[in-house]
Amino acid sequence: MKRRVQRRRVWAKLSPVKGDRVEVVVELGGGETRTYDIVATRAGRRVETTTGRGVVEVTEVTRNGEVVRTARFMQTRVIAVVEHPADDGDAGVQQALIEL
Repeated sequence: MKRRVQRRRVWAKLSPVKGDRVEVVVELGGGETRTYDIVATRAGRRVETTTGRGVVEVTEVTRNGEVVRTARFMQTRVIAVVEHPADDGDAGVQQALIEL
């Protein structure tokens, strides 16, 4: 008698999910500010933030490490970078959508 083993996709639970986002507040000059929202648009994508050589770079990356899109800001103009990791449960995502 053979045992049938059911395989599940474990990576789906371990990988970042849709909803991972980063807010960047930038000074425009004259006391004005603008907020940019970079969001992981599909399941399995993540948003990474790097800083170096006077530039703040926010990239949306796939599971394989391919860069989907990039936003770059001058470090001297950036006031704040706020990272919002995606919730693991669906209830948290629904609650966040209700609050918006």
